[in-house]
Amino acid sequence: MKYPPKHHQDSDLNHIIEVIKTYPLATIISVKDNVPHITHLPLVYEKGKLIGHIDIYNPQTELLKNNNDITVLFYGPQCYISPSVYNSTQLPTYNYIRVHLKGTVEAIENREALKQSLIMMTEFLEAPNPKYTLEPNNPRLEANLDYIKMFEINITQWEGKFKLSQDKKPKDTEAARKELIKRSQESIKQFLDKVF
Repeated sequence: MKYPPKHHQDSDLNHIIEVIKTYPLATIISVKDNVPHITHLPLVYEKGKLIGHIDIYNPQTELLKNNNDITVLFYGPQCYISPSVYNSTQLPTYNYIRVHLKGTVEAIENREALKQSLIMMTEFLEAPNPKYTLEPNNPRLEANLDYIKMFEINITQWEGKFKLSQDKKPKDTEAARKELIKRSQESIKQFLDKVF
């Protein structure tokens, strides 16, 4: 049997790009001397590439250049699915959406491109109802450009992992979908009430 099952794989680039745009906080993984370096950063998708920015003091910064290989993970919604939500007899399971990407990374050593990229990322993250605009002449922006590096990831491999009870009967698949929506909203509130 092939793993992961084909019905849990989604190779539709539009679906994968939608996950990236909706959940832009990525886990980026680089390896040096068999040691993984991991950072969590928002990335913006643009024409087959991911664009990001990293603090110059982050040890991973040195690995984000020279066509180095990189793995990037994006996390969509997730939740436990109880058999009680189904119309037919099932076992407990866990549903989730994940995107795994591989690529090569290049540092962009251009101060003006960095500034424009930070402005563009702010516009993207503020959408669809922007309440703030990062202006090019913002003195804090200018003062911080020396401490930020811009990089681009050229995506070479795309993998969508959409485990959404697709192997069940249509009514059960729909019930699992509704549960994922409901549980995701409830779990965020419950979690924040405990930790914040």
